[in-house]
Amino acid sequence: MKPVLAAGAVIVDDAGRVLMVKRGHDPDKGRWSIPGGHVEAGETLVAAAAREVFEETGLRVEIGRELWSVTLPYPGNETFEIHDFTATVIGGDLRPGDDADDAQWLTPAQLADLPMVATLRTHFDGLGILPRSSLTDRR
Repeated sequence: MKPVLAAGAVIVDDAGRVLMVKRGHDPDKGRWSIPGGHVEAGETLVAAAAREVFEETGLRVEIGRELWSVTLPYPGNETFEIHDFTATVIGGDLRPGDDADDAQWLTPAQLADLPMVATLRTHFDGLGILPRSSLTDRR
């Protein structure tokens, strides 16, 4: 079965806070993630990442370089191929939207004990975003 494509963005502000959304639907309802979601037919990964950030947070962004891609199994025998990029906010007002229950700028200390989706904690650690005391993946 062909994987479902998804794209998202890691957005860090000038104060070192990371933009996070609390998932409002399964899979992983109630866990925190970066904004992102499905790539629509005919849409590029970059366009999908920017659209998803806007839909989930109300912020317009400029997408930068790709940070990583990961393939994850999901319920129902689906597999997601997720591509995550850097991004910079260029406009809009922060508000949770679409399938996000919440959207917040969080400090690295606040991220340390936050319940996150899948391998996000490991990726954040690889970027040096998390405090050294949170090295274990606490999915």
